[in-house]
Amino acid sequence: MRGLLCWPLPVLLFLLQPWETLSQFAGPRCRTGPLDLVFVIDSSRSVRPFEFETMRQFLVGLLRGLDVGPNATRVGVIQYSSQVQSVFPLGAFSRREDMERAIRALVPLAQGTMTGLAIQYAMNVAFSVAEGARPPEARVPRIAVIVTDGRPQDRVAEVAAQARARGIEIYAVGVQRADVGSLRAMASPPLDEHVFLVESFNLIQEFGQQFRGRLCGKDLCAEGRHGCQHQCVSTPGTFRCACNPGYQLAEDNKSCLAIDHCGFGNHSCQHECVSTFGGPRCRCREGHDLLPDGRSCQARDLCNGVDHGCEFQCVSEGLSYRCLCPEGQQLQADGKSCNHGCREGHVDLVLLVDGSKSVRPQNFELVKRFVNQIVDFLDVSPEGTRVGLVQFSSRVRTEFPLGRYGTAAEVKQAVLAVEYMERGTMTGLALRHMVEHSFSEAQGARPRALNVPRVGLVFTDGRSQDDISVWARRAKEEGIVMYAVGVGKAVEEELRQIASEPAELHVSYSPDFGTMTHLLENLRGSICPEEGIGAGTELRSLCECESLVEFQGRTLGALEKLTQNLAQLTARLEDLENQLATQK
Repeated sequence: MRGLLCWPLPVLLFLLQPWETLSQFAGPRCRTGPLDLVFVIDSSRSVRPFEFETMRQFLVGLLRGLDVGPNATRVGVIQYSSQVQSVFPLGAFSRREDMERAIRALVPLAQGTMTGLAIQYAMNVAFSVAEGARPPEARVPRIAVIVTDGRPQDRVAEVAAQARARGIEIYAVGVQRADVGSLRAMASPPLDEHVFLVESFNLIQEFGQQFRGRLCGKDLCAEGRHGCQHQCVSTPGTFRCACNPGYQLAEDNKSCLAIDHCGFGNHSCQHECVSTFGGPRCRCREGHDLLPDGRSCQARDLCNGVDHGCEFQCVSEGLSYRCLCPEGQQLQADGKSCNHGCREGHVDLVLLVDGSKSVRPQNFELVKRFVNQIVDFLDVSPEGTRVGLVQFSSRVRTEFPLGRYGTAAEVKQAVLAVEYMERGTMTGLALRHMVEHSFSEAQGARPRALNVPRVGLVFTDGRSQDDISVWARRAKEEGIVMYAVGVGKAVEEELRQIASEPAELHVSYSPDFGTMTHLLENLRGSICPEEGIGAGTELRSLCECESLVEFQGRTLGALEKLTQNLAQLTARLEDLENQLATQK
């Protein structure tokens, strides 16, 4: 398409009309059936004010072409830059007027372009039942429309694939400077139906017309070949059958059953009664088997009767089962695999935890639980990984130094005992304390001559109230590998300033405290010595006294074993000589 400045003046005036004027050509409202639709809008600093206003008018016009309502199309809007903000969730409004009012009050964030973070928020939060989305069993289509004008500053392919795997259909709309490769990585297949690229925000209505055309496709119910006994309900590209009140859908998903045999109350089923064409049938709850009398149920050993998938041991517990791991190993998030922990190398790890007022007490407890989950995958011991904890707000407090605790259990107990400080956020002061004190030998850090990696992990939820640049740089100059974990309103620029390079491997972010456990696997892959920075680190010098004694003991043991083997060999030789002498 030609550049905007090359268009004739009449055409420019037409394109710059408010979307409400253009929407009069959109035709009647599109009746798609139930639909959960979330718009993910880029409001980064690269989107200029008049362009953002055009996008606002685009949203208002598109809403006016949809059949909006609690039982029809539910609409949610989120905007993003370096952070994600919910403008209104799916369940907030049922009237189009309320949605338009919220869109007109929208103020752009004007920061970075964290598109991957926005997709993750849409997947985990915006499309949740708590936010107003219909539950998965309702089979209501979920559609996300991402509108962006630039290249994402984070990774989008993996999180977009996860969203599509959860049943979210993604349309990717790129404007002006948008990166086509990123759009294709985000969108659902087929790409030619889900990727749109327009030259300017003034031409975005072209996507609106095409998108509305996709939603307002064929009405399969109107074609009359659905086979539904009572009612046919259209959804985009498909349909489903429904029954009149007092009836239920049969197993063929088309016929309706009018008689509830179980409702008569004379079935005598111990657990559950299921109506069939031939009458009532008894069914047992999960974890039980139906006895020959067809009514009674008996609990079974689920570990023997199902493919439990436990890596080490399965234990039946009534109606369910749980997996166990050997001593010293932790059960992973899938509830089946065992976390073998960091068994190679050694690390001195200091955790800097934000205890400012913005964190709040209930979230601080979640932070402590998160810290203990990190400890779970470490080989904590005086000779292995040493852990120290520092809390900061308006001041800094060492909760326990590197050299205090020698086991993971002791560290976790100390973490749970930490009391919340509140007040301000002096991250720079905390970094200075870490560099000057936390990694000193007096605090339990191993001497530099032993080459034990030094790792600092900063956990914060907001902007620092002091300068962090000097001591963030000093930490890295001192050889400390720095990780930054941000939650909520944490500032991306500060996280990158704190973290070591490359930032993609050393910066983690979660939109809220309740969903930050997904960061654990990434941190494990980076911090865990056998997989990350401390692999194969040798801790002790052979010249140390303890090492010499240990070496001497192993050597004497080996010599004694060799002496025993030599004695056995000599005895066998003598026996052979005696046998030869007898034969002569």
